[in-house]
Amino acid sequence: MNNISEPVYFEKGFAEDHRGSLEFYNDLKLDNFKRFYIVNNPKKGTVRAWHGHKIEAKLVKVLKGEFVVCTIKIDNWESPNKGIESTKFTLNENSGIVFIPPGYANGAINLVNESSIMYFSSLTLEDSKNDDYRFDSQYWNPWIDYSPEIYE
Repeated sequence: MNNISEPVYFEKGFAEDHRGSLEFYNDLKLDNFKRFYIVNNPKKGTVRAWHGHKIEAKLVKVLKGEFVVCTIKIDNWESPNKGIESTKFTLNENSGIVFIPPGYANGAINLVNESSIMYFSSLTLEDSKNDDYRFDSQYWNPWIDYSPEIYE
């Protein structure tokens, strides 16, 4: 994954028989990931954005509900261009996994109540804190397309 320079969507594999089902990602290598965390948003339209990293990579998997995950390729870490278009992934629990490489900021909005999303990180928490760039949730604003009532 070290040579992937843009966000990538990994399709899930799926098998089912009389015992139940199996979801798998055999082409996804987890060697570089150190930790994971789960975010739960009880209320539809909750925006968590923008969080960027020069070094850290992330994997994103929706566990429950539906999210739009957006990424922005940062051109200037001190004063990024507000006109940069985001890459959007609409994901639910039946979707695959999105890889976000270093050099990007990311954010997400849940489209239904009671939604959960899991993030894998390539850095330890301590190392991530030294590679942490935060921007206001409306610095880039794709969210208005999905929840205009929160901006009225």
